[in-house]
Amino acid sequence: MSTGRVRVRFAPSPTGIFHVGGARSALFNWLVAKGAGGDFVLRVEDTDASRNRPEWTEGIISALDWLGISPGGYEGPVFQSERAGRHAEAAAGLFAAGRAYYCGCTRDELAARTGNAQHGYDGFCRERGLGPGPGRALRFRTPDKGTTVVLDVIRGTPEFPNDTIEDFVIARADGSAVFLLANVVDDLDMGITHVVRGEEHLSNTPKQQLLWAALGTPPPVWAHVPVIVNEKRQKLSKRRDKVALESYRAEGYLAAAMRNYLMLLGWAPPGDEEIVPFATIEASFRLEDVKPSPAFFDEKKLRAFNGEYIRALSVDGFVAACEPWLVPAADVPAAVDAPAAAGPGDGAAGVTTTVPAPPWSPERFSAEVFATVAPLAQSRVAVLSEIVPMVDFLFLPEAPTDEAARAKTMKGPALDLLTEAAEAYEKVAWDHDVLRETLIEVGERHGLKLGKAQAPVRVAVTGRTVGLPLFESLEILGREETLRRLRAAVERLGTAANPA
Repeated sequence: MSTGRVRVRFAPSPTGIFHVGGARSALFNWLVAKGAGGDFVLRVEDTDASRNRPEWTEGIISALDWLGISPGGYEGPVFQSERAGRHAEAAAGLFAAGRAYYCGCTRDELAARTGNAQHGYDGFCRERGLGPGPGRALRFRTPDKGTTVVLDVIRGTPEFPNDTIEDFVIARADGSAVFLLANVVDDLDMGITHVVRGEEHLSNTPKQQLLWAALGTPPPVWAHVPVIVNEKRQKLSKRRDKVALESYRAEGYLAAAMRNYLMLLGWAPPGDEEIVPFATIEASFRLEDVKPSPAFFDEKKLRAFNGEYIRALSVDGFVAACEPWLVPAADVPAAVDAPAAAGPGDGAAGVTTTVPAPPWSPERFSAEVFATVAPLAQSRVAVLSEIVPMVDFLFLPEAPTDEAARAKTMKGPALDLLTEAAEAYEKVAWDHDVLRETLIEVGERHGLKLGKAQAPVRVAVTGRTVGLPLFESLEILGREETLRRLRAAVERLGTAANPA
């Protein structure tokens, strides 16, 4: 298949969570296709039947859609498992052409001959003339001499001496093609012109390039994007690091912030600004500008990005964005749960892929009340899930119980201060400025500045030592409920001071 158009593919395996590195590769491919007016193909590499699950494929499609790569805007999904016949046909053709041979060696036999089966295959069956049969895999006949040069847009021209490349397996004993052959055949048949993928695949590239040559077709343009590392400069690991896109989504990261940040992992827009409209990124992204050095995934920086994007929302937009965390019946970010018994490479340490229900009952939540408090909260959250502990005191029947907060603030003059504050708040106008001035006066009578005076009031009413502006919160909560909570705190303190 050759159309003369740029054609890229994103080829994930539906065997686990959607890795942020995969999300970065998907975006890079998407922008290559868009920049050239070409095509983006989603190919699901689902040949590992023991680990594939349909919901993982649904998760891939949902994650791409969230990132802005929407169904209808690309070809696919194409399922690799449906092309097994074509893979077998290509394997048979390579055997018939003398470019591959059957091998019956077991790992133990290879180890007995070489002393270590991990050193690579020794070519024992190259000239034995074996045909297909039980226990016989098909190996590609690697050239003995010469060098395979990979032309890589990002990495230049890495060279691989052919005598260091073993005769690698291209089809298993049961006839099924391995990853190397299946990918090449699919890329060839689909007319893929550019293969943009992670650096970890670079070691496979000379083998795949040899297969392209053996199948009589020039290879695609290669571009191996840099590996993503953690703060210790270790490659991001599903087992060790927070890598699931679903987790970030469930925590309340905005798609726009995630897109912007992922694009900075190995590339940067022109100028000094990093937070830029995605249209600017689309217009300026070039594979040639991607850096080969490892890219640091800095969660603190991503969090800061997200806070900037949240603050840039309209208030109505912020209210709508918070809804999945506030209303149990609201649509939550589509995600799938990690498997109960994850196999190697599946899942991630501590992965959270669904939005938990809020701690209040649906009938206690008021959209009108939240809309009132939303402007106060918008500038104080970095991820949307933080909205719950910030506003829960408004929708729970009692202030949340935080014994550490109580122990820190409910001491010294707290009993008298709360008592006087409750008495004063019975009579004054219920306005945040008046409430503030009233508490200043009460605090002064106890030798306390406002910062110290408001601490026990905040904990009595909201259950927390930090949160939204206190006096605006009291105004929204209302006189009756504020006084009830202040008096309940006074009663607790009095009981504790004078136990029966």
